[in-house]
Amino acid sequence: MKKELKHIDISNIKDPTFLKDLSYKELDVLSDDIRNYLLEITSTHGGHLSSNLGVVESTISLCKTFDFTKDKIIFDVGHQCYTYKLLTGRNLKDFREKGGTSGFQKRNESIYDHYEAGHSSTAISAANGFALARDLNKENYNVIAFVGDSSFMNGLSFEGLNNLGQERHKVIIVLNDNEMSISQSVGGLSKVFRKLSVSNFYQKSKHAFQKFMYLTKAGKGLYKIAYAIKNFFKRRLLKMTLFDLLDFSIIGPIDGHDIKALDKAFTKAKNTDKSVVVMLKTIKGKGYSYAENDIEGKWHGVSGFDIATGKINSSNGVSWSKEYSLLLKEEMTKNNKLVTITPGTGYGSGLSEFSKLFKDRFIDVGIAEEHALTLASGLAINGFHPVISIYSTFLQRGYDQISHDLARMNLNSTLLIDRSGLVGKDGETHQGLYDESFLLSIPNVTIAMADNESHAKELLEESFNNHGVFAIRYPREDVIDFTSDTKVSYGNWIKELSAKEIAIVSVGPITHLLKEELIKNNIKVSLYNAIYIRPINEKIIEELLAYKKIIIYDAYATNKGFSSYLSSLLLNKGYKGIIISKTVANEFVKQASIEEQRKQYNISIEDIINLVK
Repeated sequence: MKKELKHIDISNIKDPTFLKDLSYKELDVLSDDIRNYLLEITSTHGGHLSSNLGVVESTISLCKTFDFTKDKIIFDVGHQCYTYKLLTGRNLKDFREKGGTSGFQKRNESIYDHYEAGHSSTAISAANGFALARDLNKENYNVIAFVGDSSFMNGLSFEGLNNLGQERHKVIIVLNDNEMSISQSVGGLSKVFRKLSVSNFYQKSKHAFQKFMYLTKAGKGLYKIAYAIKNFFKRRLLKMTLFDLLDFSIIGPIDGHDIKALDKAFTKAKNTDKSVVVMLKTIKGKGYSYAENDIEGKWHGVSGFDIATGKINSSNGVSWSKEYSLLLKEEMTKNNKLVTITPGTGYGSGLSEFSKLFKDRFIDVGIAEEHALTLASGLAINGFHPVISIYSTFLQRGYDQISHDLARMNLNSTLLIDRSGLVGKDGETHQGLYDESFLLSIPNVTIAMADNESHAKELLEESFNNHGVFAIRYPREDVIDFTSDTKVSYGNWIKELSAKEIAIVSVGPITHLLKEELIKNNIKVSLYNAIYIRPINEKIIEELLAYKKIIIYDAYATNKGFSSYLSSLLLNKGYKGIIISKTVANEFVKQASIEEQRKQYNISIEDIINLVK
C-alpha cells in the first residue's frame, strides 16, 4: 500500500527543526504547499510574489542545512524572505498590515532575522562585516549572503565582492540566477576542477600540506611557489569567471528546485575553508503560470489579484505613475533630444512600452541608481535632455550623483520622482518622504509637485526650459479628478481661497480635497496651492507676512522638507506671527495603509479641518 505523504500545517510552524524529519518527497510536497500559501497571502495582502515563488526549495534546504539561531543569513533586498518567515515560525495572516508581519527581514520581529534592508546589493558588504566581527571575536558560525533577483549587478555588490576576495573572512554567497544573467562555466575540465576544489579530500589534503610546509622557513617559501604555480595553470586551464579571479570557491550551477542537490551543495559550502559562491538556477514565479511567463515585471510586486484568472486588482482611476508616463511619451515623440533612464523601475512607473517605442532613447540600467544619474550627466553635457524616472526611496542612493555630477555643473535634466510621500504597506525601507529635504540641501535644484493633470503637463514641459536639475514629485496614489484652467508660471503658486487672518500653504494633490472640506465647513482661510517647493517667488513670501497664523501642510514629506524651508524664509523676512507645521515626523514610518499613516501623524484632512476650526 502506498504511503500517504505528510502535509505540514504551515500556519503552525514554530521553527525549522522539523525539516530534518521529512523525506525528500515530503519536502517537495511542503514546497508545493508553501507556494499555494504564498499565492493566497499575496493575492489578499499584496507583496513580492515572483521572486518568493522561485526560492522556496533553496530556502527549505538552507534552513535544513544551517542553524539560523546561530548562523546568519542576509537576504539581499530583503524581499525574498517569505518562505524563510514561514519556516521560522511566522504565519502571514496579518501580512504587511499595521502591526503585522513585515514583507522584509526585521530584527525586532524574530531572533532569526539578523539584518534588514529594502534596497538591493547590501548583502555581500553586510555579510563581510558579520564575518569580520565573527573572526575578531573568535566565534564560530556561518554567514550566508543570499543574492540575486537582478540585485547582483549593482556596483555595491562588486565593491563587497572585491573586498571579500582580498580578506580571509569566509562568507557563503548564494547566487540566485533567475533570469540567466550570470553565465555558467563550460567544458568538462572546468567542472572536474571545481568539484575537486570543494571536496573534503582536497580541503584536508591542502591543509595538511600547508601545515607540513610551514614547519620550516624554506618549506614556507616552497609552499608559496607551489601555490603560485597552481594558480598559473588554473587560470590557463579553466574558463575564468570573476569569482575565480577573486579566488572564491565555486559550486554549481545547481538546480535551485532540487532539494537533494541543494543539500549537497550547501553542505559542501559549509565545509569549505574560504569564501564560496553557490550558483543556483531558479525559475522566477515557479508554480504559477502567470508569474512564470511574465517578462515585464508585472508579477514581481503585486497589490492583490485573483489567483484563478490572474487578474491583478487595480482601482478605476489613473495612477500618477501612469499619468506621467503618458505625458512623457507625448514629449518623447515630439522631441528626439529627450532620453529616458530608469534603474529597473520601468514597469512600476508605467514605462514598459518605451523600450519598443523609443528603442535608442530609453535605457533601463537595472538596479544601478548611481550609474543612472551619472549617465544622465554625460548625456546632458552633450546636448541631450535626460529624464530620470525613479522611485523616491531609490533616489536617496544617488544623492552624491545629483549633487556632484548634475547640480554642481547646473546640467539640464528632469527627475520624475515616483512614489513620493507615504507608500503604505512596504514600510520603513520604501517610504518616499525624504527626497524633498535632501534635494532642498542641494543648490541648483528646482522641486515641484503638481496637484492635477494639467499642472503635471505644465511642470513636465517647464522642466525642459533650462532650469538645471528639475525634480517633479508625485505620490503612489491615483490622480484626483480636479480640472483647473489656472496656469502656473515658474516659481509661483495658486491661491485657491482667500481670507484675512489665517493662511494654509498646502502641497500636492491632497490640496483639492482640503479645499472641498474647507468650503463644506464654511471655514474662512486663505488656501495656497504650493506647486513650486523651490524656488518661491519673493512676492508670495511678502504676501504671507500679513497673516497672523500660517499652517504649512505637506502630507508628502517630513518636517525637514518644505515646511522647514518655508518657515526659514518667513522668519528671515521678520515674520512675527504663528507658524504651524503639519507634516510627517522626521522618522522611519512603519507599515500600514496610507490613510492609517496619515491619521497616525495627525495629517489627515479631518485633522487639518479640526485644527483650523
